[in-house]
Amino acid sequence: MAPQVVVTPFFDSFSSTFSYVLHTGPGSACAIIDPVLDYDPKAGRTGTHSAQRIVDHVRGLELDVQWIIETHAHADHLTSAAWLHEQVGGTVVIGQPITTVQRTFAGIFHLPELACDGSQFGRLMSDGDRIALGPLQIEALHVPGHTPADMAYRVHTPTGQADLVFVGDTLFAPDAGTARCDFPGGSAQDMYRSVRRLLSLPADTRIMLCHNYAEGVAANPAAYCENTVGEHRRYNIHVHDGIALEAFVSMRQTRDATLDMPQLILPAVQVNIRAGHLPAAESNGTRYLKIPLNVL
Repeated sequence: MAPQVVVTPFFDSFSSTFSYVLHTGPGSACAIIDPVLDYDPKAGRTGTHSAQRIVDHVRGLELDVQWIIETHAHADHLTSAAWLHEQVGGTVVIGQPITTVQRTFAGIFHLPELACDGSQFGRLMSDGDRIALGPLQIEALHVPGHTPADMAYRVHTPTGQADLVFVGDTLFAPDAGTARCDFPGGSAQDMYRSVRRLLSLPADTRIMLCHNYAEGVAANPAAYCENTVGEHRRYNIHVHDGIALEAFVSMRQTRDATLDMPQLILPAVQVNIRAGHLPAAESNGTRYLKIPLNVL
């Protein structure tokens, strides 16, 4: 009998982020996708409440964490990948183009000590690469646009189940459309092509979201974390079937020009390009993040 794929969503209300645990049953191998490290921007304090929920879930089901997967270097939350690795193991995975993002932000934040070769991560994925998770195969799909390094991860499921794809910030819920493309290296043209690639998958493929800003999500994350490819092709307000490249690019560029920067972009990027490791402590024992003035 083919194993059933289990996807459990966890929702962080502060950043409206979904994290996931993917497995095939108690005692099986598992992957954690896009985990959140709590951060209070007013106090400059990190916390692990959100990540601890995932640890408790993993330990409660006696799951074997093999992979901690990042869809990209997020700008709206800090990742808890490094802390989770210390607690439950697992190789931290991200797309190989993270090196481009590292080079960009090492310049913006003036981080001459930062290795820009992706070595902070345990595994760099290129388009088409696969990793095994028990009986499952997880395939990396390069979907640039939001950033040049975004990867979606398609889970090839056993016969009889629809595949699922963790799309990061490429697609939002159909009534919210798509993510912004105005970060360094972003491209609305690339976003359109990436979205059409995702929406060329079979119509019953499950699109697993990274964000949902609707009211009521925290009370029932499972009801808001996914839609099918077919639903996006019919109802996504930005990229439903019939939307041409030129119309999408015009909409996206006009909309992006009105958006404020994410509240946590400055701390988040500095931590996330380090795979969740905080900057090294200085001589007084304190860690510091930088704020570049009049740059972003």
